[in-house]
Amino acid sequence: MRLNTLSFILGTKQKRTRLGRGIGSGLGKTCGRGHKGQKARAGGYHKVGFEGGQLPIQRRLPKIGFVSLSARDSAELRLDQISKIDTDVLSIDSLIRSGLISKRTKKVKVIASGKIDKAVTLDGIQVSMGARLAIEKLGGKVNEKE
Repeated sequence: MRLNTLSFILGTKQKRTRLGRGIGSGLGKTCGRGHKGQKARAGGYHKVGFEGGQLPIQRRLPKIGFVSLSARDSAELRLDQISKIDTDVLSIDSLIRSGLISKRTKKVKVIASGKIDKAVTLDGIQVSMGARLAIEKLGGKVNEKE
């Protein structure tokens, strides 16, 4: 195969429509623009969403909701969820394997909700102050930076 022998597959390239080439072409005289008016003129068109001076729908409707972009790759865990896992050393990978967090999670924080009944070591997982106290009280460790 050589570059000078390459060509487009038949049917992938469509011929440009030639406007104003007689009545037989189907697009002669007005060229598909209709008769007169702003849209028929060269350079005459209104902006997107313009409704003839009426307040546009995007301004009439209320603005609601907010979707956090960082929420999809961060997760929050409770102390009682951590105590259900059978391993003692927890990282983001081990939490993904146990099914507590999704595969795309990059940041996890443990909050002080519920009770923990065993000593665990957390690697690369953020912890709230109350959760840190509860974990260290049982002899566990928190290594926030991996």
